[in-house]
Amino acid sequence: MSNPRIAFIGAGNMAASLIGGLIGQGIAAESIRASDPGAEQRARLAAEHGIEVFADNAQALVGAEVVVLAVKPQVMQAVCRELAAHLAPDALVVSIAAGISCASLQAWLGATTDAPRAIVRCMPNTPALLRQGVSGLYANAAVSAIQKQQAGQLLGAVGLALWLDEESLIDAVTAVSGSGPAYFFLLMEAMTAAGERLGLPRETAAQLASHTALGAARMACESEVEPSELRRRVTSPNGTTEAAIKTFQAGGFEQLVQQAVDAAARRSAELAEQLGQ
Repeated sequence: MSNPRIAFIGAGNMAASLIGGLIGQGIAAESIRASDPGAEQRARLAAEHGIEVFADNAQALVGAEVVVLAVKPQVMQAVCRELAAHLAPDALVVSIAAGISCASLQAWLGATTDAPRAIVRCMPNTPALLRQGVSGLYANAAVSAIQKQQAGQLLGAVGLALWLDEESLIDAVTAVSGSGPAYFFLLMEAMTAAGERLGLPRETAAQLASHTALGAARMACESEVEPSELRRRVTSPNGTTEAAIKTFQAGGFEQLVQQAVDAAARRSAELAEQLGQ
C-alpha cells in the first residue's frame, strides 16, 4: 500500500489492531488518522502509534483516500449520515461492522446511481487482535482494482484476507470464522473439564487442551493435505483416537456442527435485515 491517507472512524480494539498492523507493514503513522468519542481511547492510540486523533469524525476525514468504518452496527446509520457531506467522492469506504449491507451503506452515505460509493464490506474475527485473524471481503462494483488491493492489504495486516464473489456469502463467513473462535473455545472448555474428571489438575488440563488446539491448527494451516487426511494419519485402527472419534460420530458430531453453523448464518442474515432498516 503506497501510503494512502487512511481515516479510522471508531478506534476500538479491532481498529487499533489494524492500525498497529499497518504501521508494522511500513505505512507511515503520518498517513493515518482516527476519531473516537472516548478521550482515553484517543490518548492510547496516539501514544502507542503516534497517529493524529480527533473527537470529531469530520476532522479525521480531511484528505482521506481510505475510510475505515469501525463503529458499532447500532450507530452506523447515524455515523454514516454525519460523514456523507465530508467524504471525498472517490474515497474507498471499508466497513468492518457486522450485519450492515453495502446497499444500506450506500443509502446512508448519500450515494446515487450516477455517483455510487466504492465500498468494501469485511467480516474479520477476534484473532485479528493478535494479527492471526481471517477476514472475508466483498467489494461492490464501484471499487477499483487499486482500491481492492488497498482493502486486501488493510485486512491482510492482521491475518488472512479472502475475497468473496457474492455479498450474501458474508453470512457464511460470519458463521464459520466470525463466530468460529467461540466454537473452538467451547471445545477447549469441554476438553479441559473432561481432563479434570479424569484426574488432571485444571491448569494442566487447560494447557493440554489449548496447546493441542494450537498445534493442530498450525498443522492444518501449514500442511498441503486436507484435515480429513491429517485426522486419518493420527487415528490408528483400534487405538485411543479411533475410540474417541467413533464416540463423537455416534453422537452426531458432524450434523451438530452443520446445524450450529446454519443457525449462526441465519442469525447473521436476520441481524443484517434488522440493522439495515
